[in-house]
Amino acid sequence: MEKSRLLEHPSDVVGAIPSCYAMPKELIVNVTSKEKRVAYLENGVVCEAYYERAKEVGFVGNIYKGKVQRVLPGMQAAFVEIGLDKAAFLYVSDVSEEIKDVDASGEDGPPEGKERRHHWRDRQQIQNLLKPGQEVLVQVARGPISTKGARVTNHISLPGRSLVYLPTWDKIGTSRRIADDTERRRLRDTVRRHRPDDGGFIIRTAAEGLSEEQLQQDIEYLSTTWDEILEKNNQLPPPALVHTELDIVLRLIRDLFSHEIERIVVDDKEEFEKIRRFLERFMPRLAGILEYYRGHEPIFDHYGIESELNRALVSKVWLKSGGYLIIDQTEALTTIDVNTGRFVGRSNLEDTILKTNLEAVDEICYQLRLRNLGGIIILDLIDMERRSSREKVYAVLRDLLQQDRAKTTISRFSELGLIEMTRKRTHESLARVLCEPCHVCEGRGYHKSSLTVCYELFRKIQRKSQDIQEDHLLVKIHPSVYEVLMDEERNGLIELEKKIYKKIELQADELFNPEQYEIGPYH
Repeated sequence: MEKSRLLEHPSDVVGAIPSCYAMPKELIVNVTSKEKRVAYLENGVVCEAYYERAKEVGFVGNIYKGKVQRVLPGMQAAFVEIGLDKAAFLYVSDVSEEIKDVDASGEDGPPEGKERRHHWRDRQQIQNLLKPGQEVLVQVARGPISTKGARVTNHISLPGRSLVYLPTWDKIGTSRRIADDTERRRLRDTVRRHRPDDGGFIIRTAAEGLSEEQLQQDIEYLSTTWDEILEKNNQLPPPALVHTELDIVLRLIRDLFSHEIERIVVDDKEEFEKIRRFLERFMPRLAGILEYYRGHEPIFDHYGIESELNRALVSKVWLKSGGYLIIDQTEALTTIDVNTGRFVGRSNLEDTILKTNLEAVDEICYQLRLRNLGGIIILDLIDMERRSSREKVYAVLRDLLQQDRAKTTISRFSELGLIEMTRKRTHESLARVLCEPCHVCEGRGYHKSSLTVCYELFRKIQRKSQDIQEDHLLVKIHPSVYEVLMDEERNGLIELEKKIYKKIELQADELFNPEQYEIGPYH
């Protein structure tokens, strides 16, 4: 994979540090009037890419006042109208217990004086919690993907710089990344002293080392935001947007700083100022890491990001050894096939296969993040005879997946030599964001051959000629089909004319796709 390049001239970036020092984790921000692009780099290599376009604003994190459309007892879920093109999907496990208060079924609520018990909620039936026409306050947990509507939850969460406020929760949780027990206890005690009467908090990794005053400010900001949301919820009729999440750039800055981002480079002055104000308000200690890019070369080209993104759109990915991957993404699942390709090894077949598979799993884990592939994923690695080889490949794959921020589950090698895994789908994959189905093949990845279209056309002409009174037909076709008909299938065309007793005139049209044709009377 191509690594991004360091700045060639310190003057390219305002306040840039010496170019000989490689930043381990960076955010590179490219802004135009129509689109914002953010690349997340680790050791100079782009690992994740995010897009936000003016016409396609993201929905995740937005809070809506919705109305229940349908309740589906068989699926223990409900469809909620929130004002988007498709109704949102709400599972019973995502319904807050407080919703129960508005239902008149008369059943008891959860036990008093104990923490929320998930098994109590799981025993509830969706038809006892929600009914058609009921108004609910929901938050988008997963945006619309392909043909599916958004998934929403009634468990609202409001992320801040150091804390996450959960109005429907009653506990204080702490990030596992804060390892020091004394610091964890201090943070919990501080939040407990200043928390509002309702709701709970999750203490983020970014809270480590913050003063009591800083934590209090975050609590006050989040609780005030929640009060404003409740006020708008009482005023607006459903469906209505009640609260909008931060844009993609500020959201990533807020969420990824727990992963030790050490530099942000942005190429737009207005966006630079907006990020600077955001950092000064919520992360004043980190304001110095923001840099303005002044280079003449486009920023994504300068860092080698553009070429990596283009490589992430092709199905064939070459490995350094000469092997390659075939990545095939469909609606239901993604398959990744590993091949030795040009790699022939040096010693024996098993070692050649093992080396290819080890290199392949490293590239696979990288491609999963870069392409943001989610759902069911099947890995078809090259068959290995030795069990020790399979165990080694599995262990490497498992360790690499632990570095992925998206939740993954992985099974061991099946009897067919496949590895089945799932990766949490948080938003559309890179290909679905940047591409659309081919209008010729409609997403199949292939189209009918010219010869197939010729024979299909013969049958169609024979059927349609009976409905055309004129004795002269005009057939418009793609140039590739025209060439076949005028050459190798010329005799077949003559025989068809004799059979239908009509003259056939061909006309090539470059605007037609290879499978398209048009039959009508000749005028």
